[in-house]
Amino acid sequence: MSHSSGSQENSPRHVAIVMDGNGRWARARFLPRTAGHRQGVVATRRTVESCVQHSVEVLTVFAFSSENWCRPAPEVNALMELFVSTLQREARQLAGNGVRLRFIGDRSGFSERLREQIRVAEHTTAGGERMILNVAANYGGQWDIAQAVRGLIEAAPQGCLSPEQVTPEAIAGRLSTAGLPDPDLFIRTGGEQRISNFLLWQIAYSELYFTDTLWPDFGEPELAAAFSAFATRQRRFGKTGEQVGGDDGSEDAR
Repeated sequence: MSHSSGSQENSPRHVAIVMDGNGRWARARFLPRTAGHRQGVVATRRTVESCVQHSVEVLTVFAFSSENWCRPAPEVNALMELFVSTLQREARQLAGNGVRLRFIGDRSGFSERLREQIRVAEHTTAGGERMILNVAANYGGQWDIAQAVRGLIEAAPQGCLSPEQVTPEAIAGRLSTAGLPDPDLFIRTGGEQRISNFLLWQIAYSELYFTDTLWPDFGEPELAAAFSAFATRQRRFGKTGEQVGGDDGSEDAR
């Protein structure tokens, strides 16, 4: 994939979003939390469409963390049902828009019905070439790193892995996002300023952007603001400002 014009060169290739604030959005309107989650699906659809228009190559959204199982059972069950219905409804539209849907996370925790819907949705959208949409479900960054290392050990002859074989490149090659560029921009909505075990390895050099906007209210203006902020950042990856083409006087920054 490539950007459509030179004007996009300061745009992120890969955007990762923690979609936070559904419950608080609903509570402020005296609605059940599930209403917030349903409205969150609408916000996700808007964001996918906007990212396609901005020539984003990969969008990764945090839909359900491995820690979310601790929530009340009725809410978890409602979220699972929302997953199924959303997949059934959205897959063909995503395919029509050239979006390839991928799920990252531990699928073993889901019902067979949901696993089947995931397989169908991934198959339906497999030909999408405009953007990849990663949905992180039953996902945790620590789990991702652990399963990558486990995969390295399992692939070694007789399970004997030498220390020299454990390299950053080897681990990265077995993460759930292997083969994709790491996120350039990490967005979290809802006012919280933490990573919450999302893409821990992959966001080592991502630009972090936090907004107070609750996820159901997030739309094109909020995404444009995040992209504008990203365009002002100097990404040095450990180098000095002079090395990457400009001196802002903070060469010790990482």
